[in-house]
Amino acid sequence: MTTKAKLDLKLVLPDVDDQHDACLERLRDLLQAKRGVERSHVLATGDRSVGYLCVHFDQDLVSLQDLRHFAQQAGLQLQASYGHLKTDIEPLPERRARSLARSLQNEEGILEAVISGDGSVRVEFDREQIDDESVHSHIERLSGVAEHADDEAHAHGGIFGERTELIFVALCGVALLLGWLLPKLVTVPEWIPLSVLVAAYFFGGWFTVKEAWANLRSGRFEIDTLMLVAAAGAAALGAWEEGALLLFLFSLGHALEAYAMGRAKRAIEALGELAPRTATVRRDGTVQEVAVENLRIGDVVLVKPNARLPADGFVSDGESSVNQAPITGESVPVDKFPVSDEAGAATNPDQLDAAHRVFAGSINGGGALEIHVTRIAADSTLARVVEMVRNAETQQSPTQQFTDRFERIFVPVVIAGAVLAMFAWVIVDEPFSASFYRAMALLVAASPCALAIATPSAVLSGVARAARGGVLVKGGAPLEHLGRLSAIAFDKTGTLTEGKPRLTDVIPYGSTDEQYLLCVAIGIETLSDHPLAAAVVRGGKERLGSVEPFTASNLKSITGRGVSAEVGGETTFIGKDDLFAEVDGPPIPVALHEMVKKLESAGRTTMIVRHGPVYLGVIGLMDTPREAAAAVVKRLRSLGITRMLMISGDNQQVADAVAREVGLDEARGDLMPDDKVTTIKQLRSEGHVAMVGDGVNDAPAMANATVGIAMGAAGSDVALETADIALMADDLNHLPFAVGLSRATSRIIRQNLWLSLGIVALLVPSTLFGLSIGAAVLVHEGSTVVVVFNALRLLAFSDEADLKGERRG
Repeated sequence: MTTKAKLDLKLVLPDVDDQHDACLERLRDLLQAKRGVERSHVLATGDRSVGYLCVHFDQDLVSLQDLRHFAQQAGLQLQASYGHLKTDIEPLPERRARSLARSLQNEEGILEAVISGDGSVRVEFDREQIDDESVHSHIERLSGVAEHADDEAHAHGGIFGERTELIFVALCGVALLLGWLLPKLVTVPEWIPLSVLVAAYFFGGWFTVKEAWANLRSGRFEIDTLMLVAAAGAAALGAWEEGALLLFLFSLGHALEAYAMGRAKRAIEALGELAPRTATVRRDGTVQEVAVENLRIGDVVLVKPNARLPADGFVSDGESSVNQAPITGESVPVDKFPVSDEAGAATNPDQLDAAHRVFAGSINGGGALEIHVTRIAADSTLARVVEMVRNAETQQSPTQQFTDRFERIFVPVVIAGAVLAMFAWVIVDEPFSASFYRAMALLVAASPCALAIATPSAVLSGVARAARGGVLVKGGAPLEHLGRLSAIAFDKTGTLTEGKPRLTDVIPYGSTDEQYLLCVAIGIETLSDHPLAAAVVRGGKERLGSVEPFTASNLKSITGRGVSAEVGGETTFIGKDDLFAEVDGPPIPVALHEMVKKLESAGRTTMIVRHGPVYLGVIGLMDTPREAAAAVVKRLRSLGITRMLMISGDNQQVADAVAREVGLDEARGDLMPDDKVTTIKQLRSEGHVAMVGDGVNDAPAMANATVGIAMGAAGSDVALETADIALMADDLNHLPFAVGLSRATSRIIRQNLWLSLGIVALLVPSTLFGLSIGAAVLVHEGSTVVVVFNALRLLAFSDEADLKGERRG
């Protein structure tokens, strides 16, 4: 009989983090070659991150256990054959990063290479052809950071430190101005202004020569080389002023581009500097100061008022308000209190209430705190966010993939056109110098500098702004997709509602009394960690007072339906009405069923209790909608989201009641986890859809949405890993900010693309009809700077301002 199984790819191929990685295709081929396996496919996520591999197999021919074992062995085999390396190099211009990645990919044994402007490098390679050390060696050689490349020219280039390039640009401009003005103002020998213009060539061409030489050594013929050829051609024709102007404008544009991109990168780097370098810790009865990297789980850290917290943990002593904005984006400080049971809290810190948990990098208020450390520095929420943001820069967006493909075709066509233009003198009655000049101008005009930087600059700025606002975006793909959404599906519990249900109704049935019903229910639910179970225990104990509940054992979960356990030697069930149609025993009595329908129509979540063959009654709970939910839904509509619905495992009446209260278009209740996945797939077939949940129970549905969005991710490792976009705070108000930012990013990417392509379309015919090299470079470099600074506007993005813009539009 054919069945399906989901394999967690992070367990099978832990080094693979891209669903388009070739190792996934290899794994599928190996699995499908196994007897009993019919087919396998990756369950697509909203971006390129990996999720699950779905395997269709005949369980009469191969067991699930054998299948999992085979997949693990196949994964180990692939990991031994194919390497995945992540490292960092010195930050470099985006054009240079892309060129370097292409050159690296040309090396034997390297299958894929992606390099971002901040120096993040991701490489896949064949271990049979090349090893880790050789890959590192290629990266060092090509990036120019190896010792043999650290020559005198490099030292000269850094004579003024980080400002060297800008200072050289200024010196080039001064020399150009003097060389042009001297003959006009005074009578001087020709060699004097010529010498000054040569100096302008030197200062304007120094960094361009360095970059062009690095590109040529890597086998690349880039824009830098074209500019140098054009400048040399101008000098050969005696147009020294024009050549110097070309180099001045090009180097000025290059320096401004590097400065502007540096601003966006520094916004990301600033995240990593939030945590302090040292911590005051109490160990062995003494107080000592240690490096944050040396903190251990279980340490007790002393935090002074107004100091930054050095580690993730929970409050063991003291009370204060903590500003968590650097991590979660929450605008209001959160009150923190000590836990009642430190030992118990340490065993399961992820389940603690937000009033007790704290994060590295947040800022203490006026009270002193003692923090029990639950994560080492490398595993803190802040460290994970910084790492994920850096990794996001190596994940290309769909638009960037398109522009890369476009460039690979466009650049050779431009070079071929320039070569043909160089021989125009054969057909047109003009000297070779005129044809050569026009060809150089064409090369400059048609070089797609602005196009190359248009998308990366916007994505980098958008990711940086999102991180500063408490939203983690894992790359350009989810950032762009979120900006194109037409529909959003919400989970109910903990997303649209508070996630803290309370016990509202206890209705015994037959001869049972309320006390007996609660003693049975609490005894069972004490064994469960489900939020509804916690609500029954909490509210039920308040009603019982000093009465002790019964003891239960052998708890079993019945997915999506309820639980069973042994109480007093009898099998006892607690769950939805659907459960009792599936298990052995008497059906639900009509009178009890009417009680359930009445509670559900009032918006209650119901749980029927049956002890052995006897129905004891029904328990009603209510989870109130979040205070911000209705306003958030209204703001999302203003941003252009046309369809919003809720998908929930709760009964349809409860789902309808919550949906009406918050203003959703539709509610779908009584859904099992597989039903949620089916619903998301159906919605995705109609257009782009996001799934908003907690990232844990909703992971399969989120993985099948165009974009998966997790709330409260600062307190959940699972949410951080599974979501395409993570709202660090457990605050629904951050969702409109994320959608608005993505829409603004998409707009700016479109603006940049139209501007860059429009400038090329304008300059190419203009140069053919006589536009000078200097004018072409002025417009060309001006468009590149405009594109970058347009993208930098995202660093100052405000969702309120964007909302006004959407309304005007």
